[in-house]
Amino acid sequence: MTNKRKIFVVDTNVLIHDPTSILRFQEHDVYIPIVVLEELDNSKVGMSEIARNVRQVSRLLDELVEKANGDISHGIKLPSVSKDIETGHLYFHMEQARSPLPFGLSGRSSDNALLGITLDLGKGHPDRQSILVTKDINLRLKARALGILAEDYTNDQVLDDANLLYTGMEKLDGDFWETHSKKMESWKEEGRTFYRLRGPKARAWIPNLFIFTNDQRPFEAVVRRIENDAAVIEVVQDYAAERNKVWGISARNREQNFALNLLMNPEIDFVTLLGQAGTGKTLLTLASALMQTLEIKRYTEIIMTRMTVPVGEDIGFLPGTEEEKMGPWMGALEDNLDVLQETATHEHGAWGRAATHDLLRNRIRIKSLNFMRGRTFLKKFLIIDEAQNLSPHQIKTLVTRAGPGSKIVCLGNIAQIDTPYLTETTSGLTYVVDRFKTWEHSGHVTLQRGERSRLADHATEIL
Repeated sequence: MTNKRKIFVVDTNVLIHDPTSILRFQEHDVYIPIVVLEELDNSKVGMSEIARNVRQVSRLLDELVEKANGDISHGIKLPSVSKDIETGHLYFHMEQARSPLPFGLSGRSSDNALLGITLDLGKGHPDRQSILVTKDINLRLKARALGILAEDYTNDQVLDDANLLYTGMEKLDGDFWETHSKKMESWKEEGRTFYRLRGPKARAWIPNLFIFTNDQRPFEAVVRRIENDAAVIEVVQDYAAERNKVWGISARNREQNFALNLLMNPEIDFVTLLGQAGTGKTLLTLASALMQTLEIKRYTEIIMTRMTVPVGEDIGFLPGTEEEKMGPWMGALEDNLDVLQETATHEHGAWGRAATHDLLRNRIRIKSLNFMRGRTFLKKFLIIDEAQNLSPHQIKTLVTRAGPGSKIVCLGNIAQIDTPYLTETTSGLTYVVDRFKTWEHSGHVTLQRGERSRLADHATEIL
């Protein structure tokens, strides 16, 4: 009879990815081999995110050993994250792998040691499943080729499929008004039009969801709040109109209009914008940031940051100050500033353009993620670019920096993740979109249509 309690051998990259991962295996036993402890020891030095996570793992393991009073030969009972969840034991595997590996895998690499140890544990506990847990795809392939059970660490996976991610919008059916117009109320407040609707759809909506129709006279609105069985919706501001331009920029499609409604709303503290290259995420965000910082004076400063993951070969250490070091990573900022500068100064000649460029750059601070820890931003407009490359832990560190009066905007494309071991379903951007979707002071829009040029649009379709 097979024992339901499994044995999980945990790779180093799992512990670095989620420092509390050993607490997530429920009633099953967790084994950490000596080679993993050695790799952790080699990675603990420095100020990088990896080094911080390694030190967090080490502190957690030390705390567990202390509570066991040093007697760890029979395993350490793992603490439970919930009263209803049973936990297994943590074991440190100190023996050398005995099981012979096929020719070609006889090297003393840590990966091959993990394969041998998993085989040994399987033979030593024939009534239990022994599973290697690793973020390394190639190691999982080698394990399966040897008949070893291997899994990815998916405890932090937000969704089963990225296609299920909340888009922030919902198209209304053709018969929507027939089924939801009973007892409908409408009124105006300060020039804004509101409706109170009842019905099956209205009860399922969440705050700041955008709803629309594709009729001859399109209807576009946003859900403001849910009141018992009714939803209060507001007709959105039309940022495609000339009179409502934001720093000279107009919305070119429905999704951009929805995005500007979130970006310009002082009641929305946290905005996430997803979309492929060229959909206008950065341009719209910078335009709204400049408008609210320089004209409306709602914020005192714009802070922009991004994950510095190179797509090609790294260019090595960069000279200069923090902002100068971040310069090569901020090409998108400069490109969009050029567009915004042109819209603001097309009538003022070269001197006007130069003065405006200096003004804009003086109000935008470029910061590195490495120096965000411990800071608090007051009345700042914080833009996190390329947020798909951040882990859930990193993005939590950034979002919790917000002080009173600040707004945070996360931009990214989950189809372009450059960070090792992150996927569309485990990205920090996916994580915050899903976790914040029901909060009344946050909003999300997935931008669909590219607006760069006919060349870029055609390339996106055929390449």
